[in-house]
Amino acid sequence: MSEPTDTFPRTVALRDGSEIVLRQIRPGDKGALRDGFERMSPESRYRRFFAPLERLSERDLRYLTEVDHHDHEALIAFEHGTGVPVAAARYVRSSEPEEAEVAVTVVDDWQGRGVATALLESLVERAREEGVARFVALVLSENTGALEMFSHLAPDAHRRQSASGNIELVFDLPEPGQVSESLLGRALHAAARGALQANPWAVIRERIRRDAPPPG
Repeated sequence: MSEPTDTFPRTVALRDGSEIVLRQIRPGDKGALRDGFERMSPESRYRRFFAPLERLSERDLRYLTEVDHHDHEALIAFEHGTGVPVAAARYVRSSEPEEAEVAVTVVDDWQGRGVATALLESLVERAREEGVARFVALVLSENTGALEMFSHLAPDAHRRQSASGNIELVFDLPEPGQVSESLLGRALHAAARGALQANPWAVIRERIRRDAPPPG
């Protein structure tokens, strides 16, 4: 695994005046990730994971926290002063070296405050450092409402069919400081609201079964 970069941790002020601390995720963050998941409402869990998920298994937590910070990068955000986990964002490099799948999760009481944008800014920066040029979000092919909404948001944006038969939305990484107004930012904000369902948990769970370290 790569060593965490010297740009973390970093403190970010949000638009409502509150502050969060961002850093790269560590194996010791399993409890924080579980705590953040348990603070999400059943509706938010379903909207993010596209299944009535009640808990993260130990194998899930290993996959989500024991990352190499190169092909798989994950950032976690804590409330400044309390250390309470509030959000996480990650990319996982695909078979195309310059592309990576992306996902962001924010606990209910911190949504709409700019946390996702702050995480994305840092995740885009890390992706550039590791040679990633494009983020990919996967949408189930039967999710016609999400695809129609995306077509309205960005009629000229690139989309293609994945090997699994679903739809991949491809975003060039925005310039530094431009995430909020970028197509990537707008699409992932829509995903956070549940309007655009990207990177369904079934796909992530399949990768966990394939790639996660074995128990022990």
